[in-house]
Amino acid sequence: MCTMIAHQVQVMGRGKSGPEWFEVREANVSYDHPYDLPLEHALNIDFVNEALGPGARVAVELSVDAARQLVKTIEAVLAQADQRGVLEDLPVVATPSLGPSA
Repeated sequence: MCTMIAHQVQVMGRGKSGPEWFEVREANVSYDHPYDLPLEHALNIDFVNEALGPGARVAVELSVDAARQLVKTIEAVLAQADQRGVLEDLPVVATPSLGPSA
């Protein structure tokens, strides 16, 4: 059964798909059926830039335990960088989508 649990968040980053790097603008996060991971449900993350088309996508499917461990590890790394005074906390800057020319 599909859970239909999905959220989207704006992000600022870069992703690599094939030989090329591209600007990542959104992350789609869901808990639902994975495409390739052999589990009934997984945490699925798609880092995308919809303005660049379907090739500008990096997809990750994680088990629940792996997702929780990743969250803890990210928080630990950011806390350590903050303690050392090297954390670059920049806001996500929303940029307009590059749609087709009118």
